[in-house]
Amino acid sequence: MVRRVLIFLFVLSLHQIARAQSEPDYKARMGQIMWNIQKHFYEPSTGLFFETTGKNEKPHSYLWPLCALVQAADEVETVLPGKQYMKPVLEAIGQYYNTEAPAPGYQAYVTKEQKDARFYDDNQWIAIACLDAYNRTKDAAYMKIADEIYRFQMTGYDDKSGGGLYWREDEKNTKNTCSNGPGILVALQLYKITQIKEYLTTAVKLYDWTKETLRAPEGVYYDAIKIPDLKIDSARYTYNTGTMLQASVLLYSLTGEGKYLDEAKALAAGSKAYFYKKNRLPDNYWFNVVLLRGFEELYKVDKTAGDFQMFKDDAERIWKEEKDATGLLGSKPVKSLIDQAAMLEMYGRLEGLSHQ
Repeated sequence: MVRRVLIFLFVLSLHQIARAQSEPDYKARMGQIMWNIQKHFYEPSTGLFFETTGKNEKPHSYLWPLCALVQAADEVETVLPGKQYMKPVLEAIGQYYNTEAPAPGYQAYVTKEQKDARFYDDNQWIAIACLDAYNRTKDAAYMKIADEIYRFQMTGYDDKSGGGLYWREDEKNTKNTCSNGPGILVALQLYKITQIKEYLTTAVKLYDWTKETLRAPEGVYYDAIKIPDLKIDSARYTYNTGTMLQASVLLYSLTGEGKYLDEAKALAAGSKAYFYKKNRLPDNYWFNVVLLRGFEELYKVDKTAGDFQMFKDDAERIWKEEKDATGLLGSKPVKSLIDQAAMLEMYGRLEGLSHQ
């Protein structure tokens, strides 16, 4: 009997070793990407970043790539404890801060270089990363940023088209899934942390409006509704489904209502069927990692419905086929900061999921 047990344990250990050896070294990949971001995109003299490795429209990056980078930075600190990676990114983001009425927020370009528009979704992505960091560290500075952004995002709400948040502050002519999905996530995270009912009420109101207005029959999401003619922009992007998938799971976890879990499963199935074609996801790395966030949330409550194999396979394809000799990632000759940040987050999340 003892001999059988020893043989079983020996075989099991061999299987575990083989499995470990077959898993990609995500941490090593993250290290290489971080090195390349520092080398090719960071400007130490200003603490700012460049948008691409090519000739850029502006001296420094627009805010959006930094929204991706700050979330990736949170993943780095999660996977590699002890690394201080969020602080320099948030310091760079601070240079986009604009205090104009009706509420402070972050504008699309560096404030000292020019005045620019403020996009609600840019701000929301920052808040989401800060709330994730708060949940990990309990540092009140992260909550302060997120709470202020919540106040800013709600200045973009009105009842035209029945509700919903606009996409940008200066041109209120579209209400997008990309400003409502993340807006819901900001409200839900704040409710989860504070238990203040206002946040949950806001989240449900935005969720119901977005689902009723912008959900496509395939189980994915349209991009936007135009104001005032109420025409639908029917483009379908992975990240829009990702935020609504994550919101559905969080609403299920916070309320216990099964309808939200049913919807999450429907969105997971719909996004797999619609977006994963010929063994690959669409080309936008960052849109895809936002979809992974939704699958990761679902995986916590249903490992079958939240199966994330397509993300692993696509991440492998990218590493093998879309990495240049310097280790920079991207399908085009000119490499972008947002693509490096997206894959940094992707490999960080896959590293975490590989241990669940």
